[in-house]
Amino acid sequence: MRLILLGAPGTGKGTQGNLLALKLNVPKISTGDILRQAIEKKTSLGIQAQKYMQKGDLVPDEIIIGIVKERLEESDCKNGFILDGFPRTVPQAIALDTYIESKDQKIDAVIALEVERDKLVKRLTSRRVCKNCGNDYNIITNPPPEDMKCTKCGGEIIQRADDNEEIVVNRLQVYEEKTFPLKEYYTMKGNLKIFDGDGTIEDIQRNIQEYLAIE
Repeated sequence: MRLILLGAPGTGKGTQGNLLALKLNVPKISTGDILRQAIEKKTSLGIQAQKYMQKGDLVPDEIIIGIVKERLEESDCKNGFILDGFPRTVPQAIALDTYIESKDQKIDAVIALEVERDKLVKRLTSRRVCKNCGNDYNIITNPPPEDMKCTKCGGEIIQRADDNEEIVVNRLQVYEEKTFPLKEYYTMKGNLKIFDGDGTIEDIQRNIQEYLAIE
């Protein structure tokens, strides 16, 4: 099964993607992760991407698309994959479709998780992370220990600078503006399915699996 996950920060997209990947025994591929890997491995595309990132510029579509294609050629993607964070734009979506179709394959479904903006703001501003290992906490749903020491590694638990309300609201606005055309594109193709991300992890996962007819 070949899936794309869409969802604003705080919708639980990563959690649902991880659960789906385990169930389907396919890799969940995050654009950020494979970019970092390409840079660490010093691949040709990774070196090019690093030059843009060092200047604080956006990595051009053709480089991102190239890195994604390289990852999809790896053996663990033979029976499917879950893309998380790609595509981000309609040109990227068209390039992905062209590549997938050249392999006589198709994207089975585009799963979009949606949560009301005010609830997302509350979720994201309540998030806390371990400075050392990145383990996630939430002062509402998964509070950190009173001493603010990570239960996994003992590191200091902090609020990320970009989790303050003003920045969170701006991030969500930018996300909505950028992904609206993408949702229109996949709606026209007939493979977009929107799920309410405001529920328990288990209920949302069950709804997704039922839609995908996963036994």
